[in-house]
Amino acid sequence: MPQIKIEHNPDKKKLEEMGVFSWPIWEKEPSKFDWSYDTREICYLLEGKVRVEPEGGEAVEFGAGDLVTFPAGLNCVWDITGKVRKHYKLG
Repeated sequence: MPQIKIEHNPDKKKLEEMGVFSWPIWEKEPSKFDWSYDTREICYLLEGKVRVEPEGGEAVEFGAGDLVTFPAGLNCVWDITGKVRKHYKLG
């Protein structure tokens, strides 16, 4: 089963090398919804708190300051408990 990878408070230099701050921004109010990843997504949360429950797996939680990688083929439920604002990159 594809795994969600979470890096808590990554080094700013690493984020700059990855180009994170030039990626598009996505925002979403607190809500709960199903989501499927057709392609890999890497995101860096600027604000918010999220719990993601992968299909057939254990839920993970992450929030502001976390760098998260979602693998292609992942089906999950997003539960946003604090308004999310994140940089993201697909592929």
